[in-house]
Amino acid sequence: MKKNILIFAAFLALLILGGTPPKLEAQNFTVVFYNTENLFDTIDDKKVNDGQYLPDSRIAWNTERYNDKLEKLAQVFSSIPHGLPSVIGVCEVENKRVLEDLVAQPDMKNGNYQIVHYNSPDERGIDVALLYRDNDFTVVSSRSIPVRLTNDSLGPTRDILYVKGYANKASKDTLHIFVNHWPSRRQGQESSEVNRTDAARTLRLVVDSLLALKAPANILIMGDFNDEPTDKSLTEVLNAGFPGSGAKEKKLYNLMGKAYDEGKGTLYFEKWQIFDQFIVSRNLLEKTKGLNLPEKDGKIFAEDYLLFTPEKGDARPNRTIGSKYYGGYSDHLPIYLEFQVK
Repeated sequence: MKKNILIFAAFLALLILGGTPPKLEAQNFTVVFYNTENLFDTIDDKKVNDGQYLPDSRIAWNTERYNDKLEKLAQVFSSIPHGLPSVIGVCEVENKRVLEDLVAQPDMKNGNYQIVHYNSPDERGIDVALLYRDNDFTVVSSRSIPVRLTNDSLGPTRDILYVKGYANKASKDTLHIFVNHWPSRRQGQESSEVNRTDAARTLRLVVDSLLALKAPANILIMGDFNDEPTDKSLTEVLNAGFPGSGAKEKKLYNLMGKAYDEGKGTLYFEKWQIFDQFIVSRNLLEKTKGLNLPEKDGKIFAEDYLLFTPEKGDARPNRTIGSKYYGGYSDHLPIYLEFQVK
């Protein structure tokens, strides 16, 4: 309070003396999305299929390995440019308990993170969630959005998480956030495509309801879509193009276009692919006041310690568990978006 009074007094003195008030610096508002690759605790939950991540599993998942995983993930989040992110979207987390353990890590506890999480019907027990610093973001409401699948032979999929909040407390700059983890390609890309178009159609219906409101909607979509930016689910069903492809009122814009064109990726399967993406509404792309995007590109956080180079082949994400325990971070790389609030 004392600091605010001194700032106001300085402004008032300058105005009285005919001077120009100093220009206030914009504040950073960094958003991160990370597929944490099966962040499971070591406790057997009879309601979900968590048998692969237990102390007596074929590849033992014990307290030491769990704590190492938490420490590594916290290291990543604390290393993102501009300090601890304002908002973090995650997927492949087992429950709220693992998120509470994550934000309690020494590298993250000063962020005072709050958690938005709902249990999804996914049989593996993996969910999506949102972590946010309550000094940077104020949650107004949240809910989980179920995705009904045309081909449910692999069981139900993850819900989409919707969170509405204020990113700019002074002006109450409303931000609509969607965290996604769309159905996988385990049945093959073509045969499983219908499930991702189901997810895209579900999300599009909610987006259209927001865009139908009188006030322009600030929509931020993030997630692991299990499709690349040019695949049907994203371009045709969700109607997300690259910035510069013609701004239209109801079109969405995929901010991973530059990285995609440069051949970069967030995961590696025979080649680099971008499944992890940020998508925004036209209004959020064009804003210059309040919450705004000085740069229109999402970035991939690809520090050397997140990568592993095999004896033969390209560098790829340094994962935790595959055919054996590797002790790495995740089989995906995190992505981040640099907003400013002014």
